[in-house]
Amino acid sequence: MGRPRLWHPSLMSSLWTPGGEHPVDPDAAPSDPTEPPTDADPLAGLSDEERAQAQAMAAEMAEARQRVLEAPADMVVANHAMGLYELAAIHLSEEDPDLVAARLAIDAMGQLVEGLSGRLGEAETTLKDALTQLRMAFVQLSEQAAGGGGEPDEG
Repeated sequence: MGRPRLWHPSLMSSLWTPGGEHPVDPDAAPSDPTEPPTDADPLAGLSDEERAQAQAMAAEMAEARQRVLEAPADMVVANHAMGLYELAAIHLSEEDPDLVAARLAIDAMGQLVEGLSGRLGEAETTLKDALTQLRMAFVQLSEQAAGGGGEPDEG
């Protein structure tokens, strides 16, 4: 089974521009035959050094993409959830905690961890524990910010 085709020029019937909607004929030739085709060398016009740098960057990106493809999806998602944990922890650990930003990161992590319950592999228990710790820290800091009134900030 081949890779699904998500987009193809023949699927477009019009093109929106700030000047309005314009019909598109995917079989039409370019209006200026002296212009190079759009599939010409994208590195044309670069110096040899710039071309080498661009090719090296493209190779690095291809290698990184391959590593992501080879990693189990649950591990990649867990890694993103831990990034949200770190984001929340940074906002909570400031001398003047940013509770609004921390809440957003905590809520996002909660959506991932709780929304994908049972699908996060070995990291799931650790992620749930980390989420609980963040929520407890958030409540404590919210109470401190409110003067100990017991109600978390609405921020």
